[in-house]
Amino acid sequence: MSEVSDSGVAWTIVGQGLAGSCLAWELWRRGVNFCIVDREGGIAASRVAAGLVNPVTGKNFEPSPMIGEFLPEALAFYRCIEEKLGVVLWHPLPIMRLAGNDDEWAKMQAKASRADVKVWVGRELAKSEIDGWAGGFEISGGGRFDVKMFVDRTREFFRAQGIYRKDEIAFDRDEMARVWCDGAAGLVLGRHGEARCAKGEILTVRATGWDEARIRVGAGGWLVPLGEGCFKLGSTYEWERLDMEPSEAGLERLRRIAMKLGGADFEIIAHEAGVRPILRRSEPLIGPMQAGGWMFNGLGSKGSLYAPGMARRLALWMVNGQEPEGHFDIRRFVKNRA
Repeated sequence: MSEVSDSGVAWTIVGQGLAGSCLAWELWRRGVNFCIVDREGGIAASRVAAGLVNPVTGKNFEPSPMIGEFLPEALAFYRCIEEKLGVVLWHPLPIMRLAGNDDEWAKMQAKASRADVKVWVGRELAKSEIDGWAGGFEISGGGRFDVKMFVDRTREFFRAQGIYRKDEIAFDRDEMARVWCDGAAGLVLGRHGEARCAKGEILTVRATGWDEARIRVGAGGWLVPLGEGCFKLGSTYEWERLDMEPSEAGLERLRRIAMKLGGADFEIIAHEAGVRPILRRSEPLIGPMQAGGWMFNGLGSKGSLYAPGMARRLALWMVNGQEPEGHFDIRRFVKNRA
């Protein structure tokens, strides 16, 4: 990765969560002049995200859109940043995808033979591995990205270069050289048009005897091993109360997920909440806004998979004028306000 020249700042990245951090590295490697401004705090999902990457997701057991393109990009990006910062960020882990009832298991079995699903589906789990479940598959290609470490170390790196500062910038559509990577904060304030953000709550727990070699997904939740007997588990979806306050209702749901995926004996270390930035179609969007400025937002719950590839596409657009396919162009989906 190259260093930024000292010929003046050309771009301002507003927001240094997962999106802003990935974009900063893509501009840095191209020798582009920029600075990063972040208010620090707020409702950012990056502060609490588990960083789960799961190739086949949802109750319908479908591959994440364009994962064959975005996953290799993400892994190459992670390796590059790990080498630059001298840390381990990507932790590959097989995923146990578990079916809670016979109908769900029948649907998973039918989908598993489809070409775009089969590439990720490994062996059928043995009965001894799935006590209390109707069935399950082992999914390859997944793992955990340490989002918090990535964001924190990125902040430290660019602060040392003199191009990061803690501040808050007023939204100004006439400022063409600003890239708004402000996540749910910008969406909740209505800066970028139609959105439907969702608050999510997660637990960090400590347990003895739980499986630390695999991620477990089922019962509407997930359990991700962190090492040394610690796990993250989640998550909840709350569409109305968009704040950072953990709730009793969320805690009760998370306890049920923990008992189903892990067991009854665990210690809660932390109960946290963040707000997922979700735009229409639940897909990330990038590009110039009609009234000025640029945007990178809408990573939702799959930021660890999509952020690196979207950042690369946006950097190429900003620097070289190389527009990505229209599928990701914010101008197609968001009606910008004057």
